[in-house]
Amino acid sequence: MNLLGVSPESLEQHGAVSQETVEQMARGVRTLFGVDVGMGISGIAGPGGATPGKPVGLTWIGISTAEGEKAWQFTWQGDRLAVKEQTAEKALQLLLDYLEGR
Repeated sequence: MNLLGVSPESLEQHGAVSQETVEQMARGVRTLFGVDVGMGISGIAGPGGATPGKPVGLTWIGISTAEGEKAWQFTWQGDRLAVKEQTAEKALQLLLDYLEGR
C-alpha cells in the first residue's frame, strides 16, 4: 500500500486480487520509478488462499501508461509454479503487445 500507493479502500472493497488493485499498483510503479509503462500483478497461485469468488489460479495483470490503465483477468490451471509461470509469460506478452502497438 505504502510503496505503490494502493488505497486501503480499494483493498477493503475489492481485495488484493482485483482490477482496481493491479491498476493502482501499475500506476504506482510508473510514479515510483519514473517510467513510461508500469505493471501490477496479483493472483492466487495456491495451493491455498482461494475463496468462493476467487479460485486458485485467478490472476489480474494491469498496465499503466500516460494514456491510462488497463487490466486483464485470467484463471490458470495447474500447481503453484504453473500458475506463476503462465502469469509471467502473459504479463510479458501483454507488455510486448503494448510496445508493438497492438
